Amino acid sequence: MKITVLTGSPHEAGTTALLADKFIQGAEEAGHQIYRFDAGQKAVGACIACDCCGQGCEPCVIEDDMAELLPHLLEADLVAFVTPLYYSGMSAQLKTVIDRFYGIDNRLCGSGKKAVLLAACADTGADGWAMDELAAHYKGFTGYLQWEDLGMVMATGCGARSDIENSPFPQQAYELGKRL
Repeated sequence: MKITVLTGSPHEAGTTALLADKFIQGAEEAGHQIYRFDAGQKAVGACIACDCCGQGCEPCVIEDDMAELLPHLLEADLVAFVTPLYYSGMSAQLKTVIDRFYGIDNRLCGSGKKAVLLAACADTGADGWAMDELAAHYKGFTGYLQWEDLGMVMATGCGARSDIENSPFPQQAYELGKRL
């Protein structure tokens, strides 16, 4: 299976970088091909709703690092979304990439892809609400795209790298990748 991993953190060695690394390790051990796009380290402009693309009929007018991602995104059997939780949602870096899906919407929607979500936040999530809005957003856009959700790793109580290193969440990310 071809897997495209989209990370959304500006921190190259942060909490979600560890989740992505472990997920990739498990997926590679299971024999899958991985392409990783670290949106926090790429130049990706926001969709300007010009509709010149016609949702995929013409190329996007914005010339940036999305050109690197698009072939891998289209070829992927599964897309992994990896993000820190910022004010109940995904990072702006990852959201910007997802908004640019509009430029190839006619090729993504109904394409039969699969998806997973890996996320981390500092909140302990003791009462269960910390990741609710992020999970709902993920389910909403994957539902619209008609992609199958294969699982989520929601790392609560992990505001720093040392927090997540001493938690069960990296192993959960590894196991999610391994069982695909």
